Amino acid sequence: MSRRREPYPLTACRRAAAPKAHSRHVGSAGLAVAWLGLVCAPPVLAQFDRSNCADCHVANVYTAPAPNHLDEWSRSPHGRNNVGCERCHGGDPGTFERLQAHRDVLGSFNPSSPVHRTQLPRTCGGCHTGPYVNFQTSRHHELLGEGDRRVPTCSTCHGSVGASLLSPAGLERRCSTCHGPDGVAPRPGRAAGARLLLEGIADVRESLDAAEHLIDRIRDEQRQAAFRAAYRQAEVPLIQARQAGHRFVFDQLEERLATARERTGELLAGLVNPAP
Repeated sequence: MSRRREPYPLTACRRAAAPKAHSRHVGSAGLAVAWLGLVCAPPVLAQFDRSNCADCHVANVYTAPAPNHLDEWSRSPHGRNNVGCERCHGGDPGTFERLQAHRDVLGSFNPSSPVHRTQLPRTCGGCHTGPYVNFQTSRHHELLGEGDRRVPTCSTCHGSVGASLLSPAGLERRCSTCHGPDGVAPRPGRAAGARLLLEGIADVRESLDAAEHLIDRIRDEQRQAAFRAAYRQAEVPLIQARQAGHRFVFDQLEERLATARERTGELLAGLVNPAP
C-alpha cells in the first residue's frame, strides 16, 4: 500500500513548479511565458490565496471532501469577501499542519457540526442576521428543530456555499415536493404562487437598479436628493417582502411587493418624464 502524502501549502506547490534556468527542453522565451502564466494566475486561483484552508486543499485536491465545493466558494460572494472556510466549518486557518488545522472540525452529517442542516440557520445567521431572525418565526424552522428532514434550510434555496438563489422555476419545483398534490402537506397553488412572487421580486429589483443609474446621472443636487428619497421609499417594501419570504408568509409578501411595485413605477415615471 502506498503511503499517503501529507498536505503542503500551495506556495510550496508553486515553488516546485518554478522553471529551472538550465532546462534543455524549453527555450528562454518559453520559460518566461510559462513562468508568467504561473505568477499571473487567473482570478479564480488568485482568490484561493486569501484562505490558507483553500490553499492547502487546492494544492492537495485528494484531501478535499468535495472539490467542487472549493470551486463554488472561489466564485461566490463569500470567496470575494474573504469569508474563509473556518467561518462555517471551524478549524485553525493560521496553520498548514493538518491535525491543528482541522481541530474541532466535524463532518456535515454530525448533528453538532455548524454545517449540519439543522445548525445552518444559526451558522449563517452569524452574518445574515435579518434572514435568520425572520426564518426563526416560520413553521419550517420549528419543524427543522423537531428533526424533520424534509423541510428547507438555508442551503435548500441558497446552495451550500455559493450564496446563490434558486430560480423561480427551481423554487416552484422545490416547494412542490412537499406542497404539491402528492406531497406531505398539499397546498394547491402554493408552489406556483411562490414562483410568481419570486419573479416579481426580481422584476422590481431590476427596475430599482435601473432607476438608481438614472438618479446617479442627475446633475441638480436638490432634484437628485428628492429622487434618492423616493428610491428609498420604494426599496423599503421590497426589503420587507423578502423578509416575509424568509418567514414564508406569502400574503404579507404579496402585499409588500405590490406596494414596492407601485412606488417603483411612480419613481421611474418621474425619472423618465420629469415635470417641467
